[in-house]
Amino acid sequence: MCELICDEPALLRMMSRFGICLGVGDKTVQQVCTEHGVDTATFLAVANYIKHGPGEATLRPDLLSLACLTHYLRQAHTYFLDFQLPTIRRKLLEALDCSKQDDVAYHILRYYDEYMGEVRKHMLFENRKVFAYVEGLQAGRRADDYSIDRFARSHSSIDRKLQELKNIIIRFYVPTEHAELLHGVLFDLFTCEQDLRTHCGVEDDLFVPAVRILEEQVAEGTAPLSAQPGDGQPENAMLSEREREIVHKVVCGLSNKQIAESLFISLNTVLTHRKNIARKLDIHSVAGLTIYAIVNKLVDINELDTKG
Repeated sequence: MCELICDEPALLRMMSRFGICLGVGDKTVQQVCTEHGVDTATFLAVANYIKHGPGEATLRPDLLSLACLTHYLRQAHTYFLDFQLPTIRRKLLEALDCSKQDDVAYHILRYYDEYMGEVRKHMLFENRKVFAYVEGLQAGRRADDYSIDRFARSHSSIDRKLQELKNIIIRFYVPTEHAELLHGVLFDLFTCEQDLRTHCGVEDDLFVPAVRILEEQVAEGTAPLSAQPGDGQPENAMLSEREREIVHKVVCGLSNKQIAESLFISLNTVLTHRKNIARKLDIHSVAGLTIYAIVNKLVDINELDTKG
């Protein structure tokens, strides 16, 4: 795993979205994936796609875990909406002089804000409609009013406006100061543009074909047990390492704000993790999570006593 990451640093973001932490030692990819409850074939498929692109990567949607891939895509949405795009906006505010409403800088920031709104709408729709549809398929239910082909026909790239904004800044904005800050945010725009393009590619070239296969299996009544949520893994393996951390902190009495501060993540990210935990485990109370954590050895009973 270490050699894989050193060879392609862009995979660091992918690791985080799969819920895999650093500190992998000399373990193999399979060992690390198994420890974190991640399907190895799915991890490698996404890694190869990111490294080689659709032209050279071997695409085998029939070998993918849809539960694992859907979790990865959800976490990618959280990263874009809660971290990357807001961070770029803060850097734009530092690099641009937006004090005049008729100035180019003001309109650049307004353009970016409109773009952020479009991306949020796009990704929240996928979270609410598309991924929920796939989870229904995994449970053996096929919706009569929706299909993955309907999604694929309307699915468009969301990086193009970012490319246009980047070109506008390069061609028309002349900084009076903080030029080095503007160069830095332009680099971030290039990186984000590529990340978004790859993300949409994973959805089009891996996710959509895998869902088509599951649709056919559900229609024929031949969907394998591994298509069910969790891919037949033990319940504890359904949770990522980060989600297990959050369960531990919840049952130990920490508030959402305290959890966010202790893990150096945003409050929205904590709330997203808690929604995913409740969905995966079908447990919606702290008391229920406490029992789950004790049974699965995510917490020591003495930790609960000290909080009590």
